[in-house]
Amino acid sequence: MGYKVAVVGATGNVGHEMLNILAERKFPADEVVALASRRSQGKEVSFGDKTLKVKALENYDFSDTDIALMSAGGSVAEEWAPKIAAQGCVVIDNSSKFRMDPDVPLVVPEVNAEAIAGYTKKNIIANPNCSTAQMVVALKPLHEKATIKRVVVSTYQSVSGAGKAAMDELFTQTRAIYVNDPIVKEQLTKQIAFNVIPHIDVFMEDGDTKEEWKMMAETKKMLDPKIKLTATCVRVPVFVGHSEAVNIEFENPISDDEARDILREAPGILVVDKREDEGYVTPVECVGDYATFISRIRVDPTVENGLNLWCVSDNLRKGAALNAIQIAEVLCSDYLKKA
Repeated sequence: MGYKVAVVGATGNVGHEMLNILAERKFPADEVVALASRRSQGKEVSFGDKTLKVKALENYDFSDTDIALMSAGGSVAEEWAPKIAAQGCVVIDNSSKFRMDPDVPLVVPEVNAEAIAGYTKKNIIANPNCSTAQMVVALKPLHEKATIKRVVVSTYQSVSGAGKAAMDELFTQTRAIYVNDPIVKEQLTKQIAFNVIPHIDVFMEDGDTKEEWKMMAETKKMLDPKIKLTATCVRVPVFVGHSEAVNIEFENPISDDEARDILREAPGILVVDKREDEGYVTPVECVGDYATFISRIRVDPTVENGLNLWCVSDNLRKGAALNAIQIAEVLCSDYLKKA
């Protein structure tokens, strides 16, 4: 007997990836339902070799649904996640709405799968921010070996992290430059074509953006509250795939060779680290892959026990859809077992 799964926000970028990954990984579902707002009702979406007709979230009865994978934004999650959870359906939410709620587990399965057990408090599990998810997969095994004191991270985040409209904006601006049309910006704060923008999410009082704060707060919640982290988050003209330059300071000695060996054995990671031309991974090469790729591992001689590394992953997958489905897999195997 399998599970009944609803994908809320099925017409968006992440919703499409959720449906793709459910099919690819042969998730043990007897039925998968695609849900979105009323304006998308009746649209068709792909699920493996099947086509699903989108149903309206507002009219849907979740009482016989086991898991709802939500990727419909914070306001929708705020309104609907508690309602869905109250009907006995476990919500795995991709928005930021519940991440810092102490009664809601924030989970990356390679990092803190045991936290899933806390889902019973509200029947909600939170997916972390895309930039945090790939980073903590790399930090976890290194922290276990040498204990991380401080992290300085600069991100190079693709426009897909801002949604399909931002991807369209990169395309149209790039085309406009080539044909000498005016550059129109609507989704992002500055021109994104042939440019980088050091601004993701809203600014906070201390000068950080909300995206930078999320990386700090979520790392502390999932990995270790003692870790100090500072981030600079940058939007770059890449369609899919987030990259990060990560500087790590440890309490105990660790060499680059040790780090490389540890990361090679760690779940969810592929190390591609040759000190030669093309001996590293870029965003274009990670698209469609499940792994978090680590390259450019080297000692930082300017601090005691310091390392640098380069971290790349498909943000629509590990940063969102894949992570949510990995959570659902653990939920099914360990907590919602069916005969």
